[in-house]
Amino acid sequence: MSTNEDRLKTLIGHAKEYGFVFPSSEIYDGLSATYDYGPYGVELKNNIRRYWWEAMTKLNENIVGLDAAIFMHPLTWKASGHVDAFNDPLIDNKDSKKRYRADVLLEEHVAKYEDKINKEVEKGRKKFGEAFDELQFRATNPNVKRSQERIDAVEGRMKAALEANDLEALRQLIIDEEIKCPVSGTANWTEVRQFNLMFATELGSVSGESSTIYLRPETAQGIFVNFLNVQKSARMKVPFGIAQTGKAFRNEIVARQFVFRMREFEQMEMQFFVKPGTEMQWYESWKAKRIAWHRALGISEEHYRFHDHIKLAHYANAACDIEFKFPMGFKELEGIHSRTDFDLGNHEKLSGKKLRYFDTETNESYVPYVVETSIGLDRMFLAVLSAAYAEEQIPAKEGSSEEGGVRTVLRIPAPLAPVKVAVLPLVKKDGLPEKARAIIDTLKLEHKCQYDEKDSIGKRYRRQDAIGTPYCITVDHETLKDGSVTIRERDSMAQQRVPIEHLARIVGDMVDLRGLLRQL
Repeated sequence: MSTNEDRLKTLIGHAKEYGFVFPSSEIYDGLSATYDYGPYGVELKNNIRRYWWEAMTKLNENIVGLDAAIFMHPLTWKASGHVDAFNDPLIDNKDSKKRYRADVLLEEHVAKYEDKINKEVEKGRKKFGEAFDELQFRATNPNVKRSQERIDAVEGRMKAALEANDLEALRQLIIDEEIKCPVSGTANWTEVRQFNLMFATELGSVSGESSTIYLRPETAQGIFVNFLNVQKSARMKVPFGIAQTGKAFRNEIVARQFVFRMREFEQMEMQFFVKPGTEMQWYESWKAKRIAWHRALGISEEHYRFHDHIKLAHYANAACDIEFKFPMGFKELEGIHSRTDFDLGNHEKLSGKKLRYFDTETNESYVPYVVETSIGLDRMFLAVLSAAYAEEQIPAKEGSSEEGGVRTVLRIPAPLAPVKVAVLPLVKKDGLPEKARAIIDTLKLEHKCQYDEKDSIGKRYRRQDAIGTPYCITVDHETLKDGSVTIRERDSMAQQRVPIEHLARIVGDMVDLRGLLRQL
């Protein structure tokens, strides 16, 4: 098992043990690629969603919210292109009977060449030290150049095959690159065929083609069909945006890698309506705004990179992903797309209803273009969790309340942490529990708090570290004399004595979501 697989497996175990994520329907041996969020998982998820929502709707006067229905008229998905074009290229290995996405097999193959390049770069960095010029090294090193040529060749052929919908060319590329099934180790592949990702069901009591309805595969279409409703009722002028969060459903061929790829997931999407001809400047603007939103969390910049799409979706004239370095490597976290007028134009044609914006200043009517930002809430959850997880060796110190040995800690950004502060009485007597409860009463209207009196104070610190609690407040006998408590910070484990009346300010300064929003 690779180091990456080990890390993902460790993260999955930690998430279950500490109440972040459970396998769905576990008492019935589970259901493939579905998960339930536990007590701390749902808090973290809600905090991420709130950070996104407030960054969109509080910081931008021209962005408003929407909550559209999951079920929509079936013609919605005809107009959007999902009925005809929402397909993935499927391929099976005849020996293992395992099913794969052909494009993902090729992307993972390309990633191996990228790993080779990164290893060569690291060797060069160690060899030349401060004199190392990475750009020159990448341009001149023969091993790097060979790997890059292979990447360019594979990506070029893949792009051509995907754009032409040439499934045989896609299969031939897999064969030519000698890509083998990870399970059987053979290259005994079937033909490539298209697989539609939408879940279909029946509306009402009578089954038949006329009653077929779909679980929405994205939240964006609910925004497009409500474009004029929102524009008129909220008195919005172009450019303006509509933000929405909610569940979407895709019958993925290969749903795996924990909550990264699921059949039921949650999206946070914003569609920004602009005047035709201005879309590219807004596309660049939203790329900058969205990466700033991520970087405000303080996660290392090396975890993020932009990746332009090899094949543009049927609705786009520009598209890129913000990729994140997950335990399984760089993968898509957020998409930013210039969708042109594809959606509004098609809905206008198929519905027969005008979906145009009348500009009173220029006296012209037009179908707006759209710039989209779309991020998976579940993927963002996994990104935060994986970046936060650490195991550290803590030396034992005489007289310290910290326990020696290995500590597992989640360095979740404080405003996103499931529990913001834990209040711990040193002992379960002498009025200390009562005092601890009173402190919680002063904080709980603002922050998610937890009370814990079981085990030694050191073990309680470890439990809070494992769920990512930024602050622990210890109430001891001195508290009853002078009204002060010990506040312990998660990341540094530093402790200081502070008056009880200062707690609300100290905790609030560090965990308030406004601290993140101010950076934007």
